[in-house]
Amino acid sequence: MALLELIDLSKNYKEIEVLKNISLEINNGEFLTLLGPSGCGKTTILRLIGGFEEPSSGKILLDGQSIDQLPSHKRATNTVFQSYALFPHMSVFDNIAFGLKMSKTPQDEITRRVNEILETVQLSEHAHKKPSQLSGGQQQRVAIARAVVNKPLILLLDESLSALDYKLRKEMQIELKMLQRKLGITFLFVTHDQEEALSMSDRIVVMNKGVIEQIGTPKEIYEEPKTIFVAKFIGEVNTFECTLISQNDQEAIVQYEDKSFMLKTAKTISHDVNILIRPEDLRVERKFEDVRSPNYFQTTLEQISYKGTTIDLVLKLKNGNIILASEFYNEDSDALGYTIGETLYVYWVDGWEVILDAE
Repeated sequence: MALLELIDLSKNYKEIEVLKNISLEINNGEFLTLLGPSGCGKTTILRLIGGFEEPSSGKILLDGQSIDQLPSHKRATNTVFQSYALFPHMSVFDNIAFGLKMSKTPQDEITRRVNEILETVQLSEHAHKKPSQLSGGQQQRVAIARAVVNKPLILLLDESLSALDYKLRKEMQIELKMLQRKLGITFLFVTHDQEEALSMSDRIVVMNKGVIEQIGTPKEIYEEPKTIFVAKFIGEVNTFECTLISQNDQEAIVQYEDKSFMLKTAKTISHDVNILIRPEDLRVERKFEDVRSPNYFQTTLEQISYKGTTIDLVLKLKNGNIILASEFYNEDSDALGYTIGETLYVYWVDGWEVILDAE
């Protein structure tokens, strides 16, 4: 049984509907991420679960029980906010112990539980410091420790890494996932950062304009997007709007501008279709005779971006449209030898494309 269930959940602010009949199940012990652009409704879901807002309609079930009418402090949830909201005048120990003291927990149990969680988040030696004496990553861990010491069934994290610099943010992504596994608590994480969601989550819920576009594992979301929005929001993607020419049980022939492509697919597609190809799934050749597929383009190189392990190429098609290709770079690669204005041929391996009906 799911730990948390959202059933036809909606939320209106005056005349504006920010959530539209959201239904979602969150499993016990999983790291689930709500991902989407600003204003898509992901933080509103977090606030509804945490009890900071009331739903306009629908139900919220936690461990099989309705929590719609429960005040925030009586729900078996805890929230880590973007600002951490630590008490600046209290020590790390007292910050973590605050919730236990408010619930009249015996002092000896407070001491035991706070010391245990301090050890878990590797902050025992900082127990008597004030938040201002800690790094951003350490403050993040204090905020999480304060939330989980009360043993919530689910921990809600609202953009809780966005205040950190790039390097520390990367470190905390790894640390946060490891901590979640160690604690065994369900994490519901909100972010607009695609890379963050892909690297940390067991499952991702992609949201747009108050509705769920797709739910899946990071691999499913990236490699098998169900909508154009998901494909474009998660990483870079080349999109070709094509017209269906013919189709049988094993393949389809589609036309893009003056070129036709043969797609190996048993999927029934409509008259208009989109072919989606990730930049890293394109192969680049200098000579036409090296092209290994009938599905190719002749392009002109517009720009080269060196990114250490990869080279990103901006390529112009004959019709003026721009596509992106990404190549791994090593000593044997001639990618850095390309010159702006050079003619390059790009193709993709059959079956690596994603086919979506035109929206």
